[in-house]
Amino acid sequence: MTTAETSEHDEPEDDVKMTIWEHLGELRKRLGRAAIGLVAGACVCWAYRQLLLDWLMVPYAKAWGERFPELVAAGQKPELQTLAPADAFVNYMQLALVGGVILATPIVFYQLWAFISPGLYSREKRYIIPFVVFSTTLFTSGVAFAYYVALPFSFPFFFSLLGEVGSQSGVVLTTKPTMEYYLDFAEHMLLAFGFVFELPLFIGFLALAGIVTPQQLVKFSRYAIVGAFVVGAFVTPGPEISSQIAVSSALIALYFLSVGLAFLIYRKKKDA
Repeated sequence: MTTAETSEHDEPEDDVKMTIWEHLGELRKRLGRAAIGLVAGACVCWAYRQLLLDWLMVPYAKAWGERFPELVAAGQKPELQTLAPADAFVNYMQLALVGGVILATPIVFYQLWAFISPGLYSREKRYIIPFVVFSTTLFTSGVAFAYYVALPFSFPFFFSLLGEVGSQSGVVLTTKPTMEYYLDFAEHMLLAFGFVFELPLFIGFLALAGIVTPQQLVKFSRYAIVGAFVVGAFVTPGPEISSQIAVSSALIALYFLSVGLAFLIYRKKKDA
């Protein structure tokens, strides 16, 4: 293959000069399609809102039952309060929107790739399916990690702080969270871990753009490990070291997965 043929093959297929307004119009179109996917996902979640709330309450209810077995024996169940007539509606809407975000992640990531694809070479555009699958898998893995690991380890510590404060005052700390505060906490945990698990993808883009190198990431690994344990201690407070190790190990594994991805990208760029 001649140099001219190689250059023609490597030219971006849609290499068209666009004004800033045309870029903004393209961005608006992609955001609109992503929003349609989010709304569709939210409508599905609204139809199953009670099932979603029941599913989201499982870690709390399990920890509550272990902390207050005498209440469980008396037939009492954990409760969520609403303080205003419209609270249930507003909080169910919030839950449906968060669920819509999670369901719409494949559409959102596809629209993101479609927005940047006109500036990519033809060989790079073939990665659209792996990109969508990989990014969606990372996000849903983060959500699952928050639900099955972070939340079950967090609630027992929070409940351990309840009970009688002292013998002099006779004050007893109890808990009966509102629906709003519980959903805020649980949903923030799910989304936060979902976005944190996108770390390999983010670092992969930085490596692809040449902003970071694999060697720099390896040198920075010692700080990343310390940061992972700090985050693990913050997310899972309490004396139980196993929960901190579980969260910190997951974050460290994500970082070194990012390093491996950066090495793979660097090698392919060097071969090209």
